[in-house]
Amino acid sequence: MNKVKKAVIPVAGYGTRFLPYTKAVPKAMLPILNKPAIQIILDEVVKSGITDVMFVVGYKNAVIKDHFSPSKELDEVLLEKGKTEFYNAVKYPETMANITFAYQEELTGTAIAIEVAKEFVGNEPFAVLFGDDVMFNENKPVIGQLISVFEKTGKTVIGCKHVSREDVTKYASVEYSSVEGSVYSVTKITEKPKLENVKSTLSPLGRYVVTPDAFSIIETLKPSVNGEYQFTDVLDVLSRKGGVTALEFEGIRYDMGSRLGYLKANIEFGLRDPELKEELLSYIKSLNV
Repeated sequence: MNKVKKAVIPVAGYGTRFLPYTKAVPKAMLPILNKPAIQIILDEVVKSGITDVMFVVGYKNAVIKDHFSPSKELDEVLLEKGKTEFYNAVKYPETMANITFAYQEELTGTAIAIEVAKEFVGNEPFAVLFGDDVMFNENKPVIGQLISVFEKTGKTVIGCKHVSREDVTKYASVEYSSVEGSVYSVTKITEKPKLENVKSTLSPLGRYVVTPDAFSIIETLKPSVNGEYQFTDVLDVLSRKGGVTALEFEGIRYDMGSRLGYLKANIEFGLRDPELKEELLSYIKSLNV
């Protein structure tokens, strides 16, 4: 079985819920403390043993490219002033992985974002990480957990959590025939079901390890929810053929598609930072709101 060495990270959306900020800056560049969310996601990828990464970009993509490219002027200023720690921090993103970029011309759904990476992926299994989802597990990166399951089963793996029935309608519902520990045998996946049609509260949350046969399904896929080509529908086809497992992963997921999720990420990452923890905690306790 091929090892998972490639990852596709779609970040082409307009980030409308963060306007006007995202008028000029891609949502993937929202900072969590002093790092953009996209770098935290890439760090998860690298810690999981993946070496080759494709960002599928769109609107205002130059900012993302710049972050992962050399900046001669900044390098010189930092070295001249002896700011070695900052110099190392800005150089690290340039060396994290073999990074390539592809442009998604039409924002017509998540399946199309994945299809853009077809040539990059080739005939290998690959990881998919959506930029709306930042994960935290210090010792066991979430995508690495999925890779471990894939290496045992050889099937597409989707990273899931049980959520409220109301939240299922915002994500998707994963139905299954059996469960062993935290691994589920998936039979059906429904994108954004109506509340009365929710049959399972297990929902996919932005992490996947996918077999390359997904591309042949995308080629014949028809638009569904919102008239878009949904990656969830691709997974549904695979699941009906018995080719999908779900992992209820260990870790915390932050929804970077919402302002509240963004605030939670910054507060909780701040509380994990040794330099910030005490002062931040004291400040939070002092609030009278």
